[in-house]
Amino acid sequence: MLKILNGGIETLVEDAPGRLGYLGKGMAPSGAFDPVALGLANILVGNPPGEAGLEITGGFLEAQFGMDTVIAIAGTDMGPTINGQAMPMWESLAVKEGDVIKFSHIGEYGFRSYLAVSGGIDVPPYLGSKSTCIFGSYGGFEGRKLAPGDVLQFGSPVKNKKDLVGGKLKKEALPVYPREWILRAVPGPNTSPDYATEEGMDYLFSHSFKVQHTSNRSAYRLEALPDSFFARPDGGVGGSHPSNILDHGYAMPGALNICGNTPVLLIADGPTLGGYMCALSVINADLWMVGQGTPGRDYMKFQVCTQEEATQARRDRKKLLSEASLA
Repeated sequence: MLKILNGGIETLVEDAPGRLGYLGKGMAPSGAFDPVALGLANILVGNPPGEAGLEITGGFLEAQFGMDTVIAIAGTDMGPTINGQAMPMWESLAVKEGDVIKFSHIGEYGFRSYLAVSGGIDVPPYLGSKSTCIFGSYGGFEGRKLAPGDVLQFGSPVKNKKDLVGGKLKKEALPVYPREWILRAVPGPNTSPDYATEEGMDYLFSHSFKVQHTSNRSAYRLEALPDSFFARPDGGVGGSHPSNILDHGYAMPGALNICGNTPVLLIADGPTLGGYMCALSVINADLWMVGQGTPGRDYMKFQVCTQEEATQARRDRKKLLSEASLA
């Protein structure tokens, strides 16, 4: 078990790919914002890549282990320590009953860290997932972020814990965290010539957009588009702004919603429908990058991608999240 001493800025129980199959009922998938970091941490501790772990956003989590186990930390480097001693990232190590793990703040690159434990975090699945939907207050640990005094139980390890200690990843399996994130995306469904100008779409796929401070697990807001982006003076029967259209379902997660002049990436806990145009969809294989984008500091740039390239990229990521990535 793990006793929470300080929940930090926001620490959630998340699995991957989250709660699928309920978009039609208005329920977001949730799930780990960076499923690559969670998946690689899980592989290091002998779990399936989608097993539930802790998603630590911003930092300052502090917790005490109530049993001997094996753990791994992945994602941004928040300077994690065990009993005050620096601990390595991206490899498995043993911890003992009474050990205290502590995280500082975000590293120079990236925004979220993941803590995986052999056997996973044992919380009751809700609609097929252990993930927390923080805006719906369901799933995970009591539908909320962790707080001092919370006690989390661990599941049964799949592998012998002694065989896992010291596990590392191949160098080529380690993700790179840049300042500018290149997101491959498929244009549409609301593009030129009906909704956006050709020049506007060129701008969308060539400009580097700064991530705004108002970003969270439901939406990553980017800097505003110029008025020349739009092909219409207004939204017609959909509304007064050219970004308005009649309500439709959003391609969640990954749709780029245009809300007024603000591009908004709809992510894990985002809305499933609404009345704003959607100019592109980030491919599934690149969504993890959004979760590591630091609000107020990082930039995001879109790169045109075909559906065939998107399918191959997803196959490549599935291979990455396997024991083939172990050194």
